Amino acid sequence: MKFLLLWLKGCAMGTADVVPGVSGGTIAFVSGIYEELIESIKRVDMTALRLLGRLRFKELWRHLNGSFLLPVLLGIATAIFSLARLMTYLLVHHPIGVWSFFFGLIVASALLVAREVGKWDWRSVVALLTGAAVAWWITAATPVATPETWWFVMLSGAIAICAMILPGISGAFILLLLGKYQFILQAVSELNVPVLLCFLAGAVAGIVSFSHLLSWLLKHWHDVTVATLMGFMIGSLNKVWPWKEVLETYTDSHGKLQPLIEANVLPDRFDWGAVLLCAAGFALIYGIDIAARAIARKRR
Repeated sequence: MKFLLLWLKGCAMGTADVVPGVSGGTIAFVSGIYEELIESIKRVDMTALRLLGRLRFKELWRHLNGSFLLPVLLGIATAIFSLARLMTYLLVHHPIGVWSFFFGLIVASALLVAREVGKWDWRSVVALLTGAAVAWWITAATPVATPETWWFVMLSGAIAICAMILPGISGAFILLLLGKYQFILQAVSELNVPVLLCFLAGAVAGIVSFSHLLSWLLKHWHDVTVATLMGFMIGSLNKVWPWKEVLETYTDSHGKLQPLIEANVLPDRFDWGAVLLCAAGFALIYGIDIAARAIARKRR
């Protein structure tokens, strides 16, 4: 039962990381496995490599907290591979509805992350505004077109996977900023092994190194770090605004025209469907939070 429960929590994290707006770290946080996840990832170190080299698998399993880490990772992988094809279809055929849903998800996630700031002082406010300004600039300045070479795929994996352990910023959203969200989704749905191996190599390197940095930042600069993350999420709303006007296009490697530079515009008419989907995304995040708090109260 413990294995199944951890697998389900991993599935929820994986689902969140496929959606550019919900953080797998947020799901880990509200489901009560966040701190153990950080500490387990930190154990992928030289000691683990030495134990592996000496084939001392039982000690390696205990050192890595394998009974916890394995079901969580399996759950994440299950969700990612099962949802990638669906997300690719929805983004192509129902873009406004999908982005409206994402918009609501990000707003709700940002508000939940704000509650984790213990004290709002001038440093937290400056961190919030700086994070929002940087994210807004990145979303406005970075074109959709980025290299599809192996080194950039590895870099994308290293940066995006770090978001999985951040309560408040989505790995899928980072891929959006890097212009690699649909590219990686397509690689997953088509089982493009070379691309996936490059992405995975970067992800492993990124998450192992970043877990140590994140642990230190949250321990010594908790409120400033969380406020920065919240600002980054607020600034990201520029990227997921559902209604866009394409200003410039480019031809991708398959000969198809793709948007290169876009500008946010207001909709031609009031769209009830988009509003309802935005509200549904908002309600989903708060529903998860309310359920997690109810479970926590029962355990006490």
